[in-house]
Amino acid sequence: MSTSTCEIDAELVQKIKDFRFAKYSSGNAAFVLQIDRKTLKIVEDEVYDDISLEDLVEELPENTPRFIILSYELKHDDGRVNFPLIFIYWSPSTAKAEVNMLYASAKTYLQEKISVMRDFDIRDPESFTDEYLVKQL
Repeated sequence: MSTSTCEIDAELVQKIKDFRFAKYSSGNAAFVLQIDRKTLKIVEDEVYDDISLEDLVEELPENTPRFIILSYELKHDDGRVNFPLIFIYWSPSTAKAEVNMLYASAKTYLQEKISVMRDFDIRDPESFTDEYLVKQL
């Protein structure tokens, strides 16, 4: 088990688990987390339902990292649809180094707490696209 500079409340972990097991019929859903730098706690930032990746990128801060738990609508060539859960470390290249280090130090700890191991680090908003995710998945 990893240790971290940050903590996450059990109540928030439960909320993320509820999000994880929610049944979505269409579209992407995202649970966005941030670190409160005063308390060093991982806290909920925003939850989105049925959001495109383009719209999600628009909602994310340009200069501050975030953790995103994404229920991604993956459409297969044979018509099947499934919703893999993905952990995304949003780390814009314009973020301050000390803030990036704080988020990076909490990443593995958070992933273990919420049990989402399929992860991607995204630094460039241009690369956070459906094409990129489909290719990776």
